[in-house]
Amino acid sequence: MRHGFRGRRFARSISHRKSMFANLSASLIEHEQIVTTLEKAKDLRPIVEKLVTLGKRGDLHARRQVIAQIGNEKLVKRLFETIAPRYADRHGGYLRIMKAGFRHGDNAALAVIEFVDRDTSAKGAADRARLELEGAGEEAQAA
Repeated sequence: MRHGFRGRRFARSISHRKSMFANLSASLIEHEQIVTTLEKAKDLRPIVEKLVTLGKRGDLHARRQVIAQIGNEKLVKRLFETIAPRYADRHGGYLRIMKAGFRHGDNAALAVIEFVDRDTSAKGAADRARLELEGAGEEAQAA
């Protein structure tokens, strides 16, 4: 019996689960909205909300704790400089989870997890910039 153990195991080892949530939180901080399974979204919410709370604190120790959690200094800078100040007057509840139907193939329940007051232009901005750079590189090679 698993009495007193919170969180789902997702049929993964502890290290795999930890890296999975680190990747999901990094993607959520980068794009401010991601689509994942409902169960993963429900388990991801407290992790990212604690990261935003650390970002609101803003000191060096909090920054190092967030770096240890997600491992990407560029995203930590984004969290501390743009996302955390947006929620300076809010006491929790930074994320919203909306059900998004079922996945084709295994019929898993999907959900959209996003920041409450998100920047709508942030979603896909890194991908657009990457595609523009690749397009410019291909044009230079063709010429």
